[in-house]
Amino acid sequence: MIFVPYFIGERSRDGARLAGGEIVEPALPDGTPQDRMAVLYAELARLVAATEAARVQAGDCVAALGVVAGLQRRGIDPFVVWLDAHGDFNTWETTPSGFLGGMPLAMMVGFGEQSIVERLGLRPVAPDRVWLVGARDLDPGERDSLARLDVRQLTVERLAEAPPPEGPLYVHLDIDLVALDEMPAVNYPAPGGPSSTAVRLALDHLLATGRVAALSVTSWDPGQPGAGRSLDTARRLLGDLLA
Repeated sequence: MIFVPYFIGERSRDGARLAGGEIVEPALPDGTPQDRMAVLYAELARLVAATEAARVQAGDCVAALGVVAGLQRRGIDPFVVWLDAHGDFNTWETTPSGFLGGMPLAMMVGFGEQSIVERLGLRPVAPDRVWLVGARDLDPGERDSLARLDVRQLTVERLAEAPPPEGPLYVHLDIDLVALDEMPAVNYPAPGGPSSTAVRLALDHLLATGRVAALSVTSWDPGQPGAGRSLDTARRLLGDLLA
């Protein structure tokens, strides 16, 4: 397991660690969050490129750029299955908050902010090679962009039944997908959502293919109320997958 205890370039997620393994902790430069994350996720990409069937726990979804860059360095062009309560598909033109953590899936397909992508040498993933699963809190600009690029959206329950995409898979789970009564300690809570049991069924459905080239999980916030309950849920949901 590869552990990246950073949130938008700042170290704050050590308390969420679920399993042993290598910690990504390079010396980071002063500068913008993009400058810091480019260095951080370049190191993550290096480790993923050297690891078969990598398992990654990270503090934010931008880490997914490092995972895909690492897979591409291994010669793997993955189909991306992105499980998240949010779309992560904003750009500087559509974001209501300016939050970089709400942009990585758009970045990955070559849309919007590209500075980290370019520094990682990541080749954009075609939008028709992305499934967005379980997103229930989308900004208006994200809805428009997802529709225009024809990114397929489906529920967690549908994912657990659908034939998985062909070829190697990269599965990314933002833990805020899980319903708040089980996973309360998240930075951007979205009402509703599937149970941890339903999420695990969907993950198992994908893992049963034997074609998951990498799995990444974005942590909860150990400084938020309900962190103990969130830890218990995460252990039940993911402990054996990350060990």
